[in-house]
Amino acid sequence: MSEKTDLNTKVKSDEKIRKNEARAGKQQSPLQCPLGDPACAFLTELDQLRSEVKALSALVRTDELTGLFNYRHFMQAMELEMERTRRSLKPMALIMLDLDNFKIFNDRWGHEFGNTSLVHIARLVAGTIRKLDVACRYGGEEFAIILPDTSLRSGILLADRLRKKIATSVLHCDDQPVAVTASFGVDVYLSADRDDPSQFLHRADSWLFQAKANGRNQVCHAPLENHSGVSHDERELLLGN
Repeated sequence: MSEKTDLNTKVKSDEKIRKNEARAGKQQSPLQCPLGDPACAFLTELDQLRSEVKALSALVRTDELTGLFNYRHFMQAMELEMERTRRSLKPMALIMLDLDNFKIFNDRWGHEFGNTSLVHIARLVAGTIRKLDVACRYGGEEFAIILPDTSLRSGILLADRLRKKIATSVLHCDDQPVAVTASFGVDVYLSADRDDPSQFLHRADSWLFQAKANGRNQVCHAPLENHSGVSHDERELLLGN
């Protein structure tokens, strides 16, 4: 099977999974014995097994501490959304964020409170993004957010809104106020781009490193003048080429 055919299959599979998840969100009907026996001894066991399978399915793709998606699911989603961008001609923005001076933070306040802060940041992220966006704990104190159908400008605006939320939401440890800040890197994937997921991640990560180098608690991003919001393919379609 060719790489293109394989990606097409993954896209269709992803869409099917989304539909199944939407159905699963609705309350499942109670189990019934196929023989119509209301006293069936296996119903309770089957119901328990169904609940365990659902819980295990969630664990496979979520980070245990924060409840966001894990790295494995994130990379799968990246590949699918990049293929979707190439097909739909709609841009996909990517936000990378990392908590500032987190080692110093842990040394001063303790690792347990450090974990509390990670959960807090994850909640802020989840409460800021859309349902179609994909947020994950990328590793340690670093997070990543995929924004389908989003321009670079819109991605930057969201990143700065989230940056301000984090900086102004003060935590408390032993009745002492504790401030947390984060640095952000933002880039956009267009239909004409041919980077693979790792290369695109490196691009966004490089802007995050620049934000750290420039003093932290800020958003750095790809040049806006290079991204008018209309891709090369879109311009060709508009011009009838």
